[in-house]
Amino acid sequence: MIGDLIPYLAPTVVLLLILGSAIKILPEYERGVVFFLGRFQGVKGPGLILVIPGIQQIVRVDLRVVVLDVPSQDVISKDNVTVRVNAVLYFRVVDPERSIIRVEDFNSATSQLAQTTLRSVLGKHDLDEMLSERDKLNADIQEIIDAQTEEWGIKVANVEIKHVDLNESMIRAIARQAEAERERRAKVIHAEGELQASKKLVEAAEVMSANSGAMQLRYLQTLADMSSSNSSTIVFPLPMDMMKTFMEKQVKTPPSGEQG
Repeated sequence: MIGDLIPYLAPTVVLLLILGSAIKILPEYERGVVFFLGRFQGVKGPGLILVIPGIQQIVRVDLRVVVLDVPSQDVISKDNVTVRVNAVLYFRVVDPERSIIRVEDFNSATSQLAQTTLRSVLGKHDLDEMLSERDKLNADIQEIIDAQTEEWGIKVANVEIKHVDLNESMIRAIARQAEAERERRAKVIHAEGELQASKKLVEAAEVMSANSGAMQLRYLQTLADMSSSNSSTIVFPLPMDMMKTFMEKQVKTPPSGEQG
């Protein structure tokens, strides 16, 4: 009886194999680009789909965000400084049809485009801008890459410059520049302090000159400050009017040798 089933067994196995190859299960994050005899038929998924073997072909496309590490690039800045820069690129497929039909390998194409764009954009900026304005540079690079990959059904979510590597001589030069900048700021702050103090002294002098009692109080305060320290010098403050009168008498009194 088993021998009678052998002629039917082979076709059944072939049928099961064909049916197994025709059944495709796509997860939620994948889509299938289906071709019918080489012509685009549609995008299917997720879930269970049927494909006619030998007549229909399916290409799976992952819709999740891809993290692409852009290799280190030698970049010559606008001020002729050679640096080595690397970055990371985040992108995803938003149109599976165009990502398969318009470009051969969208991952490789996006990587090459990111490398050339990185060199082109950074080469238009000075070294100081590369180090201090990374957010602006990231936005510029992301905008350029996103505009060119839109034709491929790719959406660039973000671009981040990771490292800007300098040689040792340039690092020392930047350190010297930073030190000189700190010294300059310290001198400016000191000069501003001296200017403010001089203005306050002028105001105090005007107040004291208008009120002789204020000058006497200042004399007494100075004497109190000196007495509190370990000083052997004793100073007696005298009113300026008294000193002025004494000086005038000295000028008016003629020397004894000049009496005629």
